[in-house]
Parts: sequence; C-alpha cells; structure tokens
Amino acid sequence: MMEEKNVLLSVKDLEVKFNVRGRVLTAIRGISLDILENESIAIVGESGSGKSVFTKTFAGMLDGNGFISQGDVIFNDAELVDTVVNMNAAAWKQVEGIAAKLDQYSAYEHGAETYNALTALEEEKTARASLTAEENQKLDDEISELVFQRTEAFNLKQTYDPHNEKDKIKATSSQITAFDAQIKKLQQSKDAVIAQRKKTAAADTAYLQEYSAKKAELKQRYEEEIQKPVSEEVRSRNEVLAYEVYLSVGRYGKIKRDKCIGLLLKELRKAMVQGKDLSNDSVLNAVFDAVTFRVKYLDKTDVRLHGTCVINLAKVKDTNDWTQIRGKKIATVFQDPMTSLNPIITIGKQITSIILKHQQCSEVEARTRALELMYKVGIPNAEKRFDDYPFQYSGGMRQRIVIAIALSCQPKILICDEPTTALDVTIQAQILKLLKDLQKEFNYTIVFITHDLGVVANVADRVAVMYAGQIVELGKVEEVFFDPRHPYTWALLSSLPQLAQKNTVLYSITGTPPSLYNKIIGDPFAPRNPYCMKIDTLVDPPMFQVTETHFAKTWLLDPRAPKVEKPEMIHNIHEKLIEAFNI
Repeated sequence: MMEEKNVLLSVKDLEVKFNVRGRVLTAIRGISLDILENESIAIVGESGSGKSVFTKTFAGMLDGNGFISQGDVIFNDAELVDTVVNMNAAAWKQVEGIAAKLDQYSAYEHGAETYNALTALEEEKTARASLTAEENQKLDDEISELVFQRTEAFNLKQTYDPHNEKDKIKATSSQITAFDAQIKKLQQSKDAVIAQRKKTAAADTAYLQEYSAKKAELKQRYEEEIQKPVSEEVRSRNEVLAYEVYLSVGRYGKIKRDKCIGLLLKELRKAMVQGKDLSNDSVLNAVFDAVTFRVKYLDKTDVRLHGTCVINLAKVKDTNDWTQIRGKKIATVFQDPMTSLNPIITIGKQITSIILKHQQCSEVEARTRALELMYKVGIPNAEKRFDDYPFQYSGGMRQRIVIAIALSCQPKILICDEPTTALDVTIQAQILKLLKDLQKEFNYTIVFITHDLGVVANVADRVAVMYAGQIVELGKVEEVFFDPRHPYTWALLSSLPQLAQKNTVLYSITGTPPSLYNKIIGDPFAPRNPYCMKIDTLVDPPMFQVTETHFAKTWLLDPRAPKVEKPEMIHNIHEKLIEAFNI
C-alpha cells in the first residue's frame, strides 16, 4: 500500500479555456486530482494534451487570454491558511459597522422566497419576447464560426504576393464577401425573429394583465415580509460574518481593504436577498470568492482576530496574493535554462534577488544562502562562479542554477516542466538524480511534466496520463507501466524506441488529437483507438477504479465490455523496462 500522505493540492472538476482569434478553446476539461505531500507525480502525454496548462493554473501563470471557467484548486499549506489580523480601536469600530450593515441586510432574507418568485416571473415575461437560450446559443455559434472563417480567409489573403498571386487574392476576396453576406443574413434573421416575438408578446393582453396582477401581489407580499425583525440568532451569525469579512481583507492596505469590504458587503447582501444558506460553508466560500478567499473565524482577543482560510488558487485575483504563493510556495523549473536566466545579470545576483524578495534577510545573509544552494545543486567553486554570467556556464550547470533559484524559498511544490529536454542524456540523469536527492532534504512535492516515459520511470511515484485536456489514467508508476489499462497508455508504451525490435518499424499512434475548439462527443481518443466500440463515439467514459490507487477512463473496463488484451508488444515489458531505464 502507498504510504499515507496528506493532500497538499486538491484539484476538483477543473476547466480552463482560452480566447483564440474570436473562438474559445477548452484546454483542460474537467480534471480532478489530489497531489500529495512529498510525492513525485509525473504528468505525461503528447504535445498539446494540456500538461503545462494544467500546472500553470495552480502557479498563477496562465497566459492573458486564458481563464479558469469552472472548478477549484485548493492549496492546503498550513503556514498560509493560518491568518492573524492585528486589531485596534478603529478596526473594531469598522467591524461593528460591518455587523450593523449585515443586520440591516438580513431583513431581506425573510422575503427571499417571494423575491425569487418575482425574478422568475420577470424572466418568463422576457423569455416570451425573445429567443430561447438554446436558440440564441445556436445562432451565436453559427455567427461566431463564420466570423472565424472570415478572419482566417482575411489573414490568408494578407500572405499572398499582390504582383504574382492576383488570382488567389481575387478568389479569397470573393470568399470574404460571401462570408460577410452570410453573417449579415444570419444576424438579420435573428433580429427578425426577436422583433416578431416582441410584437406577439406585446399583443397578448390577457397574459400581460395576468402578469401585472401577479407582480403587484408579489411586490406587496415582499414589502410586508422584509419588515419583520431580525432574530438574535441571525445577529450572532452576522457578528461572526463581520469578523470573517475583516479577516479576509486584513492583509491589504487601507484603501484596498475598504474597497474589498464594500464589495464583500455587496455580495453578502445579494446572497441574503436571494435566500442563500449562509450557514453552509461551501455557499459562503463561493460568496466570498467573488472578491477574495474567505478566512473562517476561529477566535479573538482584544488585540487580534484569528482565523483559517481555504486557499482556492482557481479564484485568487490579487497580484500580491500570488506573490505570497508563486515562487515562495509553488516554484517552477522550465525546460530551457538559457531562457529561464537573464543573460545580463550575474548568477549570484539572480539567486539573491529571489531570496531578498521572499525572505526577510540582509544582502550578506542572502549571499550566504545563495552560495549554500549553489553547493547543494553541485556547482564547483561556487564562490568563484558566483559573479559569472549565464553564458559562462554549461547547459547542465545553468539548469542547476535554475533549480537553486526555484528552491531558494523552500517551496512546497516544485513544478518541473520538461527540465531535461534541452540537455545531453548524461546530464539529464544527473539533473534527475539531483531533483530526487534534494527532495529528501527540502521535503517538496515534485510535479514532473514530460513526454519521456524513461524520465517517468526514474522520477515518479505516481503517473497521470493526459489526453485532450483530461486525465485518462492515474496510478502508481509500476501500475501504469506494468499493468496499463487505457488504450492511449498502451499506445504510448508501444511507441517507446527502447522496446522496438531490430529490423522492425517503430510503432506510432495514427491520427491526430481532436480539436479543442469543438465540443467533443464521446471518448476523445475514439477516432485513434483501434479497440473503439460504438459507445466510445457516443458517451464520454467515467473514471473506472482498477485498484485502490489505479484508475483509467475507458469503456473497456466496464463489466459489459468485451475482453480485450493489451498489445503483444507491451506484454511482459517488465524486464525490458528495467534494462532500458535502469528502474
């Protein structure tokens, strides 16, 4: 059995999208994964499977056009979650003011049911005079697709030589004109349908009279309900909520703190008006997440408030909050050390600047710590090499420096994004050994992104196989290597050069991954799967449990599925892998 370890990072139903040239690409599609303390987990898959995007979500490094559309990434760091805010007379007065506002808003909770009925009535009236959500979405998708195709045609036209490719320019211009006409026709059709429905709704006097009478009745009832007094029990709840509001924004300066208090009060008022259950932690967390993560109240004294927070990295909005996490708690080692280091700043300065930014120490102390790290990562004559520039270091030494920088603040999670790809094979082995050796000393969790299964065999405790933005197989390294269950994992193992026989053609996976612009129906691997069944083309498979630690997302594991053996090539590969990867 796997040694019992605490969950350090818990990812639940994560979805990440990108806006790309007027279209939306879904790069991560519903990933759930628990990453444990002090483990090494490898994330493998073809290029474009979403490996790097997945880890960027919890390092706060998504590109500007990317966003988390749903899901949670809960970071369980004991040091960060414990929160203390120092209090003085002015702070306590502000807390009293917050509690008074909440008491005032609580009157709306009495009328929540009637308010929701009023809202539903108004929405029904609006819907009768417009398109349904499905109709609107369908037309918008058609228009969006035409706009995308027009943009592609326009960009293609710009590449043609006006002197030698006039025919192509003319043909593409005709295509653009045709797209413009189609877009205009669709938009006019949409506007005409809406206009007709508005006209029909306006002429339905019987419905309008019934609507007006019902609305007047609900409004009168609502006004009576919100006049009821607030109970002492609710006032006590609001006092605790006031503490939590202040705890949640106490780390900010006065201007930002006051602004966030106003925003949180607005969100809490809206929740009370809608009748949300504020005694439910999940509901309350979601209300706070619109502004900042919630700090749950624990206790207080005359001079401080004490609480604990749930750090949801999917909802972190403040740059300063990311500064406390990125680098300090979650660090990254990238694949090309030359682009990771600044070529015009000395090696020593690049390490000490990070130490000074995240740790309270003098420049002398920072230099001492930097030199110690340089020795630990295996830089010979560290004191003499401290003031060298990156170009004076070899590729392997530069990567060691990148690792030293990443470890300078002793992070809880070290993300290694293919850190050995740009290095010589012998240097790769040294870097991998270094990462594992330092893990024992610094007690960090390694999240290793790679397409090299040889690296996985030597580094990982567990393996997550990714395809088309999903985890399709997850298990301990020996389970995934010696008892793989997903056809994609079979294909990845079959394509290992180390398993190829002399005078045979190296196995390759046919086809290409699906477009992530489109909604994928069924199993995304189905078009490339030689064992594809009809259900694979219709329904996305659930994650089946093979053992306590091994899971695979394939219909082949359904008890009703026909018995399918893994390819002959990867039968009994234990000895080959031991020989090939020295595991």
